[in-house]
Amino acid sequence: MAKLTVNGVVREFEAEGDTPLLWVLREQLGLTGTKYGCGIAACGACTVHIDGVPTRSCVRPVSSIGANEKITTIEGLSPDGTHPVQKAWVALDVPQCGYCQSGQVMAAAALLKSNPNPSDADIDVAMGNICRCGTYNRIRAAIHAVARGDMKAAQLSIQHADGSTT
Repeated sequence: MAKLTVNGVVREFEAEGDTPLLWVLREQLGLTGTKYGCGIAACGACTVHIDGVPTRSCVRPVSSIGANEKITTIEGLSPDGTHPVQKAWVALDVPQCGYCQSGQVMAAAALLKSNPNPSDADIDVAMGNICRCGTYNRIRAAIHAVARGDMKAAQLSIQHADGSTT
């Protein structure tokens, strides 16, 4: 059995060394938030973080991941949806179909961690993911809202079914 550290937990799996990380995450570990889009690292739907670096998991063989490397998927970014990027996505109605959005959120979270106040040009460079619905303006607005720390002004409060807010 091989092992990966995913979302802070050491997980065992069985797969050939050339199996893309995406398929181990989805099929072996049941973490289906990371999506298959193109299979050639062009669209970004499969973006996860490896040691904080956004990585296209559809082309990364599991054998290339070191024992000490830590993988974060959309499920591990914030299990309860309270990561500022996730809150901004909801509040600003970023997704339409939503298929690419886990990859978009992961790319945006990595951008904001490395550059807390990105310019539009910085966002353009970092957000190379493809959105077939064309929600790029809303993606940019959500990234800027998080960067400004203007969560209240952007109405980034989520009302939960139990009445609590985050």
